[in-house]
Amino acid sequence: MCLILLALGAHPDYPLLIAANRDEYYQRPTAKAAFWQDHPHILAGRDLDGMGTWLGVTRAGRFAALTNFRDPRERKTDAPSRGTLVSGFLASALDPRAYLEEIAAQARHYNGFNLLAGDIDDVFYFSSRAGEVQQLSPGIHGLSNHLLDTPWPKVARGKQRLQAMLADEPSAEALLELLHDRQPAAQGELPDTGVGVDMERVLSPALVVTPQYGTRASTAVLFGGDGSVSFNERTVLRGGEIGATVGLRFRLER
Repeated sequence: MCLILLALGAHPDYPLLIAANRDEYYQRPTAKAAFWQDHPHILAGRDLDGMGTWLGVTRAGRFAALTNFRDPRERKTDAPSRGTLVSGFLASALDPRAYLEEIAAQARHYNGFNLLAGDIDDVFYFSSRAGEVQQLSPGIHGLSNHLLDTPWPKVARGKQRLQAMLADEPSAEALLELLHDRQPAAQGELPDTGVGVDMERVLSPALVVTPQYGTRASTAVLFGGDGSVSFNERTVLRGGEIGATVGLRFRLER
């Protein structure tokens, strides 16, 4: 994933709201969001190469989500799939901090990543580049391909729009629309991550479109204070065409 926006304890009816875009090569095989046959309590899309996921939730209310840390100079060609870090938490019984501390001890084996794990009460964050597990404070947070709340244009703009949305009644449709922002950043706002200024500009909107790589799924998750969960995944097709939406709802089993 290349953008995760999160509102924790920021709305009276929704303790946790998540809006996230997964950016990936179009050729990488993927299954749409569903409850997994081998882990029926996990709801997520699935990367059919690594058999992990980029974002998922469980019937008990656990969630995890991942972004890559963009640094082409330090890419390992033999590293394991980072998507298993998400599915590993969803399948485990460890509390979020303990799980992330275990991952921290293994982080050197992976390419750079950021990992969020938690539930409606507490959310924790670990970056293989920062090296410490931290608990998120209540409020609006954003994560792209650098550290948590780094003010890249897509992160800053997304956080502002999410904050404004909280003044009204949040909805899956509004969260998904937020994720489809195609406005590129101005030249002076672009980060320098080693991919060149032209590619930085292409990657700067919330919704990314290139011939071989781009946003492939947008996900909106609303955890209600009444124990309801609304999970909505919208497919984005090659060229940025908006595809079908999978909408699933259930009540927490806690």
